[in-house]
Amino acid sequence: MATSGTYVTEVPLKGSAEKHYKRWRSENHLFPDAIGHHIQGVTIHDGEWDSHGAIKIWNYTCDGKAEVFKERREIDDENMAVTFRGLEGHVMEQLKVYDVIFQFIQKSPDDIICKITMIWEKQNDDMPEPSNYMKFVKSLAADMDDHVLKA
Repeated sequence: MATSGTYVTEVPLKGSAEKHYKRWRSENHLFPDAIGHHIQGVTIHDGEWDSHGAIKIWNYTCDGKAEVFKERREIDDENMAVTFRGLEGHVMEQLKVYDVIFQFIQKSPDDIICKITMIWEKQNDDMPEPSNYMKFVKSLAADMDDHVLKA
C-alpha cells in the first residue's frame, strides 16, 4: 500500500458561514469571475450545480500549470460541508485517493473559519505528497472570502 495521509488547516473568513457555504455548495459557476487567477472554468458533467452526487470538471492553475480535475460532489447541509471526491485529472495521476472537505464554521458572530481536510493516498511511493494541492485549496478559500462579502 502506498503512502497516505490527511492534511487539515483552517482559513479565517469574514461574513457569515452560511454565505460562504452557499457559494461553495451551489455557486461554483461564479468562481472563474471571482478568482480567475486560480479557476478558469467549472462545468457540469452530470447532475445539477447544487445536487448531491453531481460531477463537475474544473479547469484551474496550480503552481503555474494549467490542470483539469473531475470530482463528485458530496453535500452535508447539517454540517455546512462540501466534499470534492477526486475522480480524474492531473492530481489523480499522482493519487489514488483525493478527497477535499470544505466545512464552514461560525465560531462566533465575528469569527468564521473554513476547515479544510484533505484525505489522500499516493498511486505509489515514488509520487510526491500533495502539499502543493493543499496550499492551492487553502488559497482558494482565502481568495473567495472577499468575493463572498461583495455578493
